[in-house]
Amino acid sequence: MSEQINGQIGEPKRTSLFANGLIWFGAGVSIAEILTGTYFAPLGFQKGLLAIIIGHIIGCALFFMAGVIGGSMRKSSMESVKVSFGTKGGLLFALLNVIQLTGWTAIMIYDGALAANNVFNAGNWLWALIIGICVIVLIMIGIQNLGKVNTVVMAALFIMTAVLCWLIFKNGMPDTQAAGEAMSFGAAVELSVAMPLSWLPVVSDYTREAKKPVAAAAVSTGVYGLVSCWMYIIGMSAAIFTGESDIAVIMLKAGLGVMGLLIVILSTATTTFLDAFSAGVSSVSLSSKIKEKWAAVTAGVIGTTCAMIFPMDDITDFLYLIGSVFAPMIAIQIADYFIIKRREVVVDGGKQQAFDAPALIVWVIGFLLYRYLMTVDIPVGNTLPDMVVTTILCIIVRKIVKR
Repeated sequence: MSEQINGQIGEPKRTSLFANGLIWFGAGVSIAEILTGTYFAPLGFQKGLLAIIIGHIIGCALFFMAGVIGGSMRKSSMESVKVSFGTKGGLLFALLNVIQLTGWTAIMIYDGALAANNVFNAGNWLWALIIGICVIVLIMIGIQNLGKVNTVVMAALFIMTAVLCWLIFKNGMPDTQAAGEAMSFGAAVELSVAMPLSWLPVVSDYTREAKKPVAAAAVSTGVYGLVSCWMYIIGMSAAIFTGESDIAVIMLKAGLGVMGLLIVILSTATTTFLDAFSAGVSSVSLSSKIKEKWAAVTAGVIGTTCAMIFPMDDITDFLYLIGSVFAPMIAIQIADYFIIKRREVVVDGGKQQAFDAPALIVWVIGFLLYRYLMTVDIPVGNTLPDMVVTTILCIIVRKIVKR
């Protein structure tokens, strides 16, 4: 991929800050984010809003650091993981990432199809197929060539979600709680952390292509964080006002018919494109023989097929599983990059290290700690304490091994 940029030949084509902002705006405007927001309704607006904000501050801080790590090294998310875990050890996370991204592709298409079918009944499988085709078309266009197409789609989404927001809030802010069993405040914070956390193994797939990686990470974080909070708040408020948790029913009660259908299809396609595309990028880390674009198309096809066949109504356990895998992983990367100052895979005897045993052991401890903390109600959720302990443990172990 060599093009003429700023008069220089041979320079790789780089994405602008505006383009990165558009990418993560599309990721934030998501049916899954609105749906997750509905779970906060039993807490009431004020407590729910506080949990959303605290969770996103934690999650987006990690999102930013992940974007800086891969972007600064010009490595994809899973290639940057190899710096901490070794060339073979990093494959574990690349494989897990491909699986979770393909799972996300299926979940997003399923949720979008379900909502679209409730607006216009044509069959869940047909809507899943239509959305899946839209995702594959975006993959074939490619992130470098979306340009004006992405700008138009994002503008349309912004207008439609602004209308949805106005319809929900036109009678004032809700001050009641929705019916249903309220989760604890700590669990709500963790559910708010979980969505930006799920993008950690993805973000540097895009910042690595940016002209200014650190600035792109900052813009991506700011745009995604604000839009994601917005979607959570829309879902929570709509559930409080309408007493419904079904996205399509909420949109219909808000007076959105065709526009609601367009929001569902466009937001699902733009978000799911990122999942499928990054599944392709991570697949290349497994083998250089794999072609990035066709691996992404394969993820799109598998996700579409699963969405047409299998029910996927509750994603909370899936989100917590992602957190338990990737929170300790990024904690070790943060320790290595920002404190230990690692920039390349360690070379041992003239060869790159295949497995970094200390890092893998620390990750296992962090994974088990996260699963234990899920049984404890902590006001700031599980992720922050798990990452603090994992980061400190990683630094101690690195210093011991070095000596």
